[in-house]
Amino acid sequence: MVILEEPFTLNPGFKAVVQEGFNGLFNDSLSQSFVIQREEKLEEKENPIRSPKPFNQILSNLTFDSNVVNNGSKEGFSGIEKSAMEAFQVGKKLWEELEKTSDNRTESCPDSLLLSGSEFSGTDRIVVLPCGLKLGSHVKLVGKPREAHPEQTPKISRLKDGGIETVSQFMMELKGLKSVDGDDPPMILRFNPRLKGDWSGKPVIELNTCYRMMWGTALRCDGLKSKVDDEIVDGQVKCEKWTSNNNSEESKGTWWLKRLIGRTKKVTGDRPYPFAEGKLFVLTLIVGSEGYHVNVDGRHVASFPYQTGFAFEGTTSLSLNGDIDVRSIFTASLPTSKPRFASRRWQAPPHPDGPVELFIGIFSAGNHFDERTAVRRSWMQHNLIKSSNVVARFFVALHSRKGVNVELKKEAEFFGDIVIVPYMDAYDLLVLKTIAICEYGVHAVSAKCIMKCDDDTFVRVDTVMQEVKKVPDGKSFYMGNINYNFKAFRYGKWGVRIEEWPEAVYPPFANGPAYIVSSDIARFVVSEYEKHKLKLFRMEDASMGMWVERFNCSRPVDYIHSLKFFQFGCIEDYYTAHYQSPKQMICLWKKLQRRERPLCCNNR
Repeated sequence: MVILEEPFTLNPGFKAVVQEGFNGLFNDSLSQSFVIQREEKLEEKENPIRSPKPFNQILSNLTFDSNVVNNGSKEGFSGIEKSAMEAFQVGKKLWEELEKTSDNRTESCPDSLLLSGSEFSGTDRIVVLPCGLKLGSHVKLVGKPREAHPEQTPKISRLKDGGIETVSQFMMELKGLKSVDGDDPPMILRFNPRLKGDWSGKPVIELNTCYRMMWGTALRCDGLKSKVDDEIVDGQVKCEKWTSNNNSEESKGTWWLKRLIGRTKKVTGDRPYPFAEGKLFVLTLIVGSEGYHVNVDGRHVASFPYQTGFAFEGTTSLSLNGDIDVRSIFTASLPTSKPRFASRRWQAPPHPDGPVELFIGIFSAGNHFDERTAVRRSWMQHNLIKSSNVVARFFVALHSRKGVNVELKKEAEFFGDIVIVPYMDAYDLLVLKTIAICEYGVHAVSAKCIMKCDDDTFVRVDTVMQEVKKVPDGKSFYMGNINYNFKAFRYGKWGVRIEEWPEAVYPPFANGPAYIVSSDIARFVVSEYEKHKLKLFRMEDASMGMWVERFNCSRPVDYIHSLKFFQFGCIEDYYTAHYQSPKQMICLWKKLQRRERPLCCNNR
C-alpha cells in the first residue's frame, strides 16, 4: 500500500528511533556477422562462498487450514479468510495440474514468417513472435501510406486557414509480454512516421519505448542529420537528413523555367522524406548489436539505441496500426527456441550452511518476468547476496493462466530464486505472501532479520545492512518509513469497512515498498498463523503494523523510522527507491558500480 505521509507523531507506549532523513552500413542481405557486446564486469569483493544446503525450495510451506473459517463474522476478518481458503483450494488444483505437466521439451519456433496483406489483416494486424527476436533478426514490410484525412480528435487537430488539419501516420510496434492486468504490454519499440507532421508542421519520424503506460525519451527525426558529436548506433547516425516533400514539389514547378534559360539543376544528393501518401515503400527493420536500424527502399533512415530494460529477446509480437495498407510482412533470422534462460550468470547462489544476516523477500507476480530480470541484473548482484551473507527470493502466487504458471515453474527451477506460494494470486491476499516471507526467513534460512520489498523497489543492500547493524543484538525492531496516527479510509482502493477495522486510525506501520523486522517478530507472526490466532487484513503493510503492535505488548519493540525508505519514487541518498522501471533499476545499479553517490535515474 502506498499512502501519503502525515506529520510524524508518537503514540504513547511506543519507543521510536528516527534517522536522517551497431561498424559500417547495414544492408538487406544481412551478410555481416554481428558481435555481441559483453556486459560490464561487475566488481566483486573477496567474500567467501558458504557451503550450500542440500535443498532448493521452490514451493512455499505455507498452507491454509479451512477449519479457521467460521460462518460468522465476529471480528470482521472472516471475509478475507474465506477468500484465502478458496484461493488455496484453487491454487492446490493449479499446482497439482502443473506438476502433472511434464514439459521439458524446448519449444520450437519457425525461423521466418511470411504474411500477405490479407493474411495480416486476418490476424488483427498482429504478427506473433513466439520466441522473440535475436541479433540479426529482421522485418521486411511492404506497404503504402494512405491519403491524409481530417483529424477528428479535438485535442490533436489544429485549425489552419479556417480548415481542419489533415493527418497521415502509422505505427509499427514491437511489444513484450503484458505485465499487469489493466495496463498495456510494454512497448519495446514504436516506429511512428508522421507524413503531415505534427506541432512542427514538418514531416517527422519518432521512435520511443513505453513501460506501464509511461513513455521514455523519444528520438525525433525531423529532417536534420544527427550532430557529429551525437551518439552513433553500430556506426550509424540516429537520424539521416532529408528534404521536405514540399520542397521537392516546388522544384518541379521551376524545372521548365530553369531548362529554358539553360540553368542545369544542381545535384545535391539530398533525399526526400522516405514516405509519401499513396506511394509503395519497402521498409526493413534490423536488430543490431547496439540498437534497431530502419532502412526504407534500401537507404538508412534511422537507428534507435537499445533502452535499458527493453530487451529484444522479450518481444512477443509486432503490430501495425494507423494510415497504412500492408501488402506483405516477412520476418526472418528469428530464434527457433526461447532465449529467456540462456545465461546462468543470473542464477541465485545456493543457500548458506548457517544463519544469514538478512533475508529479503520480494513480492512479484507470475507475469512480471521483466521486473524480476531487472532485479537479478541489478541489486541482486551485490556482493553481500553473491556471497550469501544476504539471501533474496521472489515470492510469487499462482496465476489463472496455465501458460504463465508453466513458464514461472521453469523460471524458478532455472534461476533458483523464486518461491511459489500455492494459492491463486489476488491483490487482497498479498498478506499471505508476507506470512510466507516470514516463514521462509525463519525456517529455511534462519535469518537474523527479514525484509519485505516489491519487485519495482531498488535496494541499496549494503546501506540497509549498515542500518540494521546499528540495532543492538537481541533487540526487537521494526524499521521502515513508518506512519503514525494514519487514518483508516472508508472508501477508495484502500477503503475498509467498519466491520474490518472499527478504529479511526491504524497502529503504526511501515509503508509496504520496503520494511524490515527482527527475526523474533517474524517468528511470532508464523507461530500465531499456525495457531490460527493471526488476524488477516487485506492491506499487507498495515497488517504487519497490527501484528507488531500485538508483539509489542509482550516485548518492547524499537520503531525505527526513516524517510529514506522512500515510497513515492526515488530521492537522493535513498535506502530503497520505489516505482523503479527495469530501465531505472539497471541505471541505479550502474551508478553505484561507478561508485557515484546514490543519485536517482528519472528517465523511465
